This record gives sequence, structure tokens and C-alpha cells, in this order.
Amino acid sequence: MDKLKFAPPVTHVYNPLDYAWRAHEIYLRRYGNSRKRVVFLGMNPGPFGMAQTGVPFGQVAAVRDWLGITAKIDNPPNEHPKRAITGFDCNRSEVSGERLWGLFAKRFGSAKKFFAENFVANYCPLAFLEESGRNRTPDKLPPNERAKLFAACDEHLREIVRALQPEWIIGVGEFAAKRAANVVVDLAPRLGQILHPSPACPESNVDWAGKATRQLRKLGAWS
Repeated sequence: MDKLKFAPPVTHVYNPLDYAWRAHEIYLRRYGNSRKRVVFLGMNPGPFGMAQTGVPFGQVAAVRDWLGITAKIDNPPNEHPKRAITGFDCNRSEVSGERLWGLFAKRFGSAKKFFAENFVANYCPLAFLEESGRNRTPDKLPPNERAKLFAACDEHLREIVRALQPEWIIGVGEFAAKRAANVVVDLAPRLGQILHPSPACPESNVDWAGKATRQLRKLGAWS
């Protein structure tokens, strides 16, 4: 990833697997060290979630209080003045993460019970920022940049499937579901999709947890 170059409107690229590795390593060692039945796949780090905590959908309170993870977070080498990395001191909530981890906490009670059969990963580890500080998602990158980025991300997703041997890959949102469908067709897991919990999606702002639960039950991924 460090070898890839991105042109304007992207002006800053954050890689939390670098500057937030301490927290991400704890996440992998504690919760990703066994075979899983379901892998929930997100798109890429949010500016107030994984970009701050190193954990997918990593809303600070959820990571600290439910997952029980805290660690020193360094600063990215080229930090955007409007998107400072303050780690677990970040006082902004990543709503997508708040909703996703909130659903899992309500259904499973403890993180240990959830991760016994489930895992959450992101397709792409990088966060892209424009000069204004606006978040730019990977699907909005130019075709030549997407091709190189997606090639690396595809291989990483294959490694996730090989390591965790999931029965299900559930795309959190359309983008992740489509990438999974393109990548793991020959690796045989069952594929599904749930509504993305982002507040940018109007449908998610009314009973997202209920809608996602019904989708998972309809698929057969949840009883």
C-alpha cells in the first residue's frame, strides 16, 4: 500500500495499519485467531472510526469499552490539519461503528461471544481525504488508481478467507458485497449483504439494527 500514489482531489492518505498498528494487532491476536462462521466486510476506515482506533468500524467507545482495546496511536506522516488523529481521545463518534457494534453488543452480550463465530474486517485499509478534509471512498477513485488498489485488497480478502475459513461473507453495504462477490467466487463461502449503517444512507437512520437483523435472518446467516 505504501507504494501506491493517488492524485488530486485526494491530498492525504491515512494507513491505520501503520500508525495505529498497536491497536490493530491486539484486535487480530485477540479476536481473529480462530476459524469464523461469519465475516462482516466493510469498505475502508472512517475518519472517526478505524482511522482513530485501528479497528474496523472502530468507534472509540465501542472499541475501548466493549472490545476492551486501548493502545497508543501514533500520527500519520502527512496529517490533514482538519482531520487530526487523536486516537482514543477522539471526541467524535463514528456513527456507522456505533450502530454496528451496538447491534452485536445487544445480540451477543459480550465481545467474546460475538467473536467466537464472527469477525469484522475492511476490504481496504486506507482512508482518503480531499484538501477540504472531506472523506473520499475507494469507489470514487480514478480507474487506474482503483485497479492497483483493488488488486492488493483482493489478495488480502483472499487471505482472510483462507485463514478464517468462513461459511459466510456479509458485505456491510453494496460496495463490500460486490467486491466480495468478485473475489471469493472460487473460495466457496456464501455471500450476503446488509444495509450500511452510515447516516449518509437515509434508510439507515430509521431502525437500522432491526433492518440489518431481518436481512441476516432472511439470508440464514442468523437464526
